[in-house]
Amino acid sequence: MVAVLVIQSHRAPLPAAWYQSCVESVQAWASHWGFDYRWLDDSLFDPLPRDIRQKTAGQPVVAADLARLYALDSALAQGYDCAVWVDADTLVVDVPALVLPAEDCAFGREVWVQQSGTALRVYRKIHNAFMSFQQDNKILEFYRYAAERMLRRHEGPMVQQLIGPKFLSVLHNIIEFPVLESAAMLSPAVITSILGQNSKALDCFRRTSNCAPAAVNLCGSMVASGELADADMLAVIEMLSADAQLLEPT
Repeated sequence: MVAVLVIQSHRAPLPAAWYQSCVESVQAWASHWGFDYRWLDDSLFDPLPRDIRQKTAGQPVVAADLARLYALDSALAQGYDCAVWVDADTLVVDVPALVLPAEDCAFGREVWVQQSGTALRVYRKIHNAFMSFQQDNKILEFYRYAAERMLRRHEGPMVQQLIGPKFLSVLHNIIEFPVLESAAMLSPAVITSILGQNSKALDCFRRTSNCAPAAVNLCGSMVASGELADADMLAVIEMLSADAQLLEPT
C-alpha cells in the first residue's frame, strides 16, 4: 500500500470560522483515501535557513511558500511514498473525485478570472496551494534550491507570490509540469459571481476549466486585502458544499 502524508499549516488560532470548514474537508478527504494527515503550526518555519527567515520576516506568505517545500521534503525523507501540501483555505467539494495523479509531481490549476476595465480577463496558470511529490521526483529539490537562490539574490520589496505561483507559472510555460486540473482556485470575481452578483465571471471560469473542480482554493488573502469578506467565504462554502456542480465546465 502506498503511504501518503497530507500536510497543512496555519498560524493559530485560525483567523475565521470558515477556515475550519476547509480544514475539515481536507481531513475528510485524507481519511477517505487512507492517507496520513499532519497539521503544523509555526513550527513549519523552523527548518528555514536563518538568513532566509530574517529576509522574509515581513513577508510570512513568502516564507511559507519555501517552508512548505521543507515540510514535503522531510515527509519523503521519513519514508512516505508521496507527500501532499494543501493550503488551509482550500475546500474539498468532491472527496471521491480528488484523486492523486500518477505523475511523480503535480501542481494545482489556476484559472484566474478578473475584471479589466469593462471586460473580463482569464489567466491559466498553476498554483502551489495544492502540490504532490513522490519519492525520487526531480522537481522538489530543484524548486527549493531555485526559491532559496531567488530570495537570497532578491533586492527591494517582495511581492507575495514571488516564489509561488508567479515563479512556478514561468517555469511551467517552459517545461510544463504535471497539473492536477481538479485542484482549482477561485478568484474574488468568481466567488462574487457564485454568490449571485454577476454570472459572467463564473461562466468564464466554467468555459476555461478542463474539468469540474474537486477542490478549490478560496484565496483567503483576499479577505485580508478587503476584496472579499468572511461572510462571503461562509456563503460560498455553503453553496459549494450543497452543489459542487456549480463549477462544472460548460
